[in-house]
Amino acid sequence: MKKILTIVFVLFMFTSLFGCKKEQSIILATTTSTENSGLLDFLLPYFEEETGIEVKVVAVGTGAALEMGRNGEADILMVHDKTRELEFISENYGTLRSDFMFNDFVIVGPGVVGDNTLVSVLQAIKDSETFVSRGDNSGTHSKEMSLWDTTEIGNSGEWYIETGKGMGDTLMMADELQAYTLSDRATFLSMLDNLDLEIVYENPEELKNQYGIMLVNPELHNNINTEEAKKLYDWLISERGQELINQYGLEEYDQQLFFANAPKVE
Repeated sequence: MKKILTIVFVLFMFTSLFGCKKEQSIILATTTSTENSGLLDFLLPYFEEETGIEVKVVAVGTGAALEMGRNGEADILMVHDKTRELEFISENYGTLRSDFMFNDFVIVGPGVVGDNTLVSVLQAIKDSETFVSRGDNSGTHSKEMSLWDTTEIGNSGEWYIETGKGMGDTLMMADELQAYTLSDRATFLSMLDNLDLEIVYENPEELKNQYGIMLVNPELHNNINTEEAKKLYDWLISERGQELINQYGLEEYDQQLFFANAPKVE
């Protein structure tokens, strides 16, 4: 009888521990920029310590992250293409969405080109230099494509190279080729010590980079951990999460890399 009780107790403890671990973890599909910039390495340990919830990060482009959400392969999304995010919600793939932070994009390269207007910079790059594009359907790629479209400057030819990779790898290729590329400012600054590139065009309003946080609809997939994912969602838009976002970069880079802008909860 004692032996049976011991076995039952061991089985109970095994089930409890592993059941709890499974329940207390979520999958976050996000952009490569939030990982490459070091933001998630800074933020998530605070969240995990305060809640006991493990966050498993899958860093891909925004397009791939949205697809993961559609397929039920992630519980929560952190992306930066508001048009596609709102489509995701309107198509019932997501239940909640909120702005929660922003920074800006910059055009970087081996030296200044153009006369400090977007049109002249892009035209100069096309005429005489090399441009490296992520070409991966990410939020950064979408923004880049919109710049070529709005300036009516074509982006085809041998000078235009697509990597199909994330921001960090694309910056490294641009550095190797001494080429130009579009990057979010945070990732560029976090890698600056290893790059021989500089900012050749910046305009925080024109090149604003808004990030959104979204919950995946659990009604479409029975494996979505909405309860725990909602805790991360709420934490990121809370005063605590917003304060930490504003702190990131100040100590290491002597400047703020992301700016919290979640709507105030009355």
